[in-house]
Amino acid sequence: MEIKSNKINGANAEIEATILRDEVDANIEKIAKELSKTANVQGFRKGKVPVAVVKKQYGEKLVEDAEAEALREVLSKGLDELGISNDSLIGEPTISKFDKSDDKIEVAVKVAMRPQIDLGDVKSLVPDFTKPEVTDEEVDARIKEIAEGQAPLVDIKRNRKMKEGDVAVIDFEGFIDGEAFEGGKGENFELTLGSGQFIPGFEEQLIGVKRDEEVTLPVSFPENYGAEALAGKAAEFKVKVNQIKVKDEVVVDDELAKKLLQGDEEASLEKLQAEVKKAIEQEKLAKLYNEELKPKLLETLVEKINFDLPEFVVEQEIDMALNKKASQMSEDEIKELRENADKLSELRETFRDDAIQSVKATFIIDALAQDMGIKVEEQEVMQTIYYEAMQMGQDPQKAYEQYKDAGYLPAIQMSMVEDRVLSTLLNEKIEA
Repeated sequence: MEIKSNKINGANAEIEATILRDEVDANIEKIAKELSKTANVQGFRKGKVPVAVVKKQYGEKLVEDAEAEALREVLSKGLDELGISNDSLIGEPTISKFDKSDDKIEVAVKVAMRPQIDLGDVKSLVPDFTKPEVTDEEVDARIKEIAEGQAPLVDIKRNRKMKEGDVAVIDFEGFIDGEAFEGGKGENFELTLGSGQFIPGFEEQLIGVKRDEEVTLPVSFPENYGAEALAGKAAEFKVKVNQIKVKDEVVVDDELAKKLLQGDEEASLEKLQAEVKKAIEQEKLAKLYNEELKPKLLETLVEKINFDLPEFVVEQEIDMALNKKASQMSEDEIKELRENADKLSELRETFRDDAIQSVKATFIIDALAQDMGIKVEEQEVMQTIYYEAMQMGQDPQKAYEQYKDAGYLPAIQMSMVEDRVLSTLLNEKIEA
């Protein structure tokens, strides 16, 4: 067996070999002898089956197993020559050449290794930024907003015209072409004007109406309205205003603080202001991190940290992007690509740069996570999915199973690791 090993770069290598026919035949003989000890062949006792009978019985399968054994030997010897350990490999070796003739087999096997990444002084790549400030006016406005949310609704004392923000207590019934339609009627319904709860034009026309007035509101249902029978239709709503309510006035004081900071024996307006200020700071910081700093930092890391990428991982990323694109294409467009290999290849190459950046980012985040000791356990992924499902009113267990069956859990886990790595680097910048 002649073997020629070539380390292409820090992440890719190729092993070429010539496997002689005699070596394959020797493997066939060895495998057949082992099989003769366990094979069940009619007319022979177990363990007493002649090798010649085994060869005849298993024919082509023996040849395939013998060639596979030779390939494993090629890979083992090639990796030894290159000084590459099995645990440094990623993915399965790829057979790029398998030319079989009467007396030999010419093979080439490509392997990929986990890249060796020199992170260098990563902290120097974290951009400078200023921690967001929160003004007293913002704190007061937020507390007022919270207080108003706690305030009860009360009837207005004088019968004035309604304005945006008022709560109209109404009876209504909708008609299309003079006929009442199903689901278009309600009594003593509380509608906050300006909330956008009803279809466009409905709430706006109630502004300026007084209590006990009856009005007819011409409106049109949106083209994309959920009920197909109503979508795009012109309609009229007969409306009677029974009451007009507003939020009762609230006093921002220690008593309000005690209501909002339940369980805190030292609750006071000053403490409430401090807690609200802290919450707004975190909101602003999260917004700054997610919309500006994290994308900028990841882009910088990808640009400044250079290393060799495993070719097959990049190709897989390109294939995923291509498949996603294909899912958005028409049957005619897909047919054209199938019939035009050059056009398919050209389209495929348009995804290469983005694929390289994505794969590079993944390896960098993985290396940083290991260096920083950051992990996200499967239990955390489950809790995150459960929480988001409950927020959206979905069945948490069902949502988790759907993500799991679709194979999305590793991607979610990696996204959480990335978020934690980038947040940690940015947090350290603040603390410094």
